[in-house]
Amino acid sequence: MELYNLKPAEGSVRGNSKRIGRGEGSGKGGTSTRGHKGAKSRSGYSKKIGFEGGQMPLQRRVPKFGFNNINRKEYQGINLDTLQQLADNGKIKDTVDFDTLVENRLARKNELVKILGRGELKTKLKVSAHKFTASAKEAIEAAGGEAVTL
Repeated sequence: MELYNLKPAEGSVRGNSKRIGRGEGSGKGGTSTRGHKGAKSRSGYSKKIGFEGGQMPLQRRVPKFGFNNINRKEYQGINLDTLQQLADNGKIKDTVDFDTLVENRLARKNELVKILGRGELKTKLKVSAHKFTASAKEAIEAAGGEAVTL
């Protein structure tokens, strides 16, 4: 390959199109293919996002419903069977605090944690979390452990 046989990629260059707005003699002068009047004929025109030519936009046509409570607290749920599995694998000994849960990637550091009651807990654990379900608290205490609310 030499410099003299370099060519642009197929379809990347449009060499034969007429230059618009370069006088009447060019055949594309005057209104420069923009027609007469209207928003698209003006310089500086830019269509707003979601604009549908004056038709009621989809975002305003679709009904809104429901209610979002701004004071809602989201909890990351962790079940008893998950804690039992960690105990079986030797990842937790006798206490489960928030740092342990973050370490084992069961929660992120800014999340609130709620212990849920699915599964069985056979190990005696002292569990610290933001919330407990009644069944989870019962199961932890039945196994000889302690449920501490943060």
